[in-house]
Amino acid sequence: MLTGVWMAYASLRVKALIGFGLLGMAVQPALAANCPGNPGALGTSRTIVVDPREHPRIGTMQYSETLPLEDHEVVLTFDDGPIPKYSNQVIAMLAEQCVQATFFIIGRMAREYPEGVRKLIAAGHSVGTHTQNHPLTMNRLPIAAAQKEIDDGIASVTAALGDPAQLSPFMRIPGLLRAAVVEDYLISQGIQTWSADFPADDWRHVSSKTVHDLAISRLKAKGKGILLLHDIQARTVAALPGILADLKANGFRVVHVVAATPDRPKTPTDLQQWQMRPTSETVAISRWPKVPSFAYAYLDMLPAPAMSASDPDLSFPQTFDRTRRVRGAVPQPVPWPRQSTLQPMTDKATLPVPAHTLFEISERHSAPVNAMVRWPHHAEQTPKHADSASVARPISIDASAARRSIPGSMPVTRPGLQPVPSTIR
Repeated sequence: MLTGVWMAYASLRVKALIGFGLLGMAVQPALAANCPGNPGALGTSRTIVVDPREHPRIGTMQYSETLPLEDHEVVLTFDDGPIPKYSNQVIAMLAEQCVQATFFIIGRMAREYPEGVRKLIAAGHSVGTHTQNHPLTMNRLPIAAAQKEIDDGIASVTAALGDPAQLSPFMRIPGLLRAAVVEDYLISQGIQTWSADFPADDWRHVSSKTVHDLAISRLKAKGKGILLLHDIQARTVAALPGILADLKANGFRVVHVVAATPDRPKTPTDLQQWQMRPTSETVAISRWPKVPSFAYAYLDMLPAPAMSASDPDLSFPQTFDRTRRVRGAVPQPVPWPRQSTLQPMTDKATLPVPAHTLFEISERHSAPVNAMVRWPHHAEQTPKHADSASVARPISIDASAARRSIPGSMPVTRPGLQPVPSTIR
């Protein structure tokens, strides 16, 4: 059922807008200077046209992308209506300030108050859907039940409008309780899933002042984004005038969002604009780069080298693509390269004798060095009054001179460093 509705959506939307002369008005912002009876109104600074197929999920409370807003720009959204007692007051306050917003309608409420849905279109707002019964179990529902909630909600709002072309392909999941199967189904139907960038907690049991303060403080902290409100709450009705006044006082500008059609092209943007904090080209990224994904080829995808290219002696009598050897088959010889045969050594085989000059170490000649050599401890004791010159005498040492003995040393009688026994004194 949903597929048939959205197949008619693209063609009927353009025809209806042209027939009522609204195609050009749909993207015209309600500038503050043009606001009737209120030249100092907040107004709508601009309208952006989005393609739900290119950016199917928005709102940084849950997703990586948000709307392509500039600094100090805000998109106002309202959920759960209509309830005439409160929704009509919200519509009147927005009209007084010439502000256009996006409303996500519950199907059951649209069937009960269809006139309230048509008032939103007449005031120039965008109308999306919010399921049929607002179940807070969309993240746990079976896919068939979740699809029925989505389809029935679209059908109910379309029936209230009387024209499927007036329904925007936008949806917000109740309670923001997302599920991958639900999001995938919405993508398959060309519907954009809206989360938010910050809420005002107006569904909680808080005061209207708290709703106002949270809306303004969180917007200031983010700098821009999608504000989530509810048009069925008395506290929201009480807080809304102050919110609109402080938006203008703090230099914030309201942006209206509509869906692209064949005759209404999308607003040109780049991917960086869909980020809450676009990465600057002049600022280094403070996180580690992502590990690239490598594609590994299978072995059978690579060409095998020719046998002649490796070793002419290497031959393979069989292939190796068998998982196991056939029972009873004769084992084949291992296809390793043949070893070369070495000639046996004979008794007459000798090794060359190295020349005696191979082990010679040339000595470096230097000038004689005069060294003071102290007598050994077993030398004759000299009187205490003896001249210190007699204790140590200069000996001329020449590295190139012939070997000479030093008084007090043990003489060597023959090669081999065998000492001569000394006489015990």
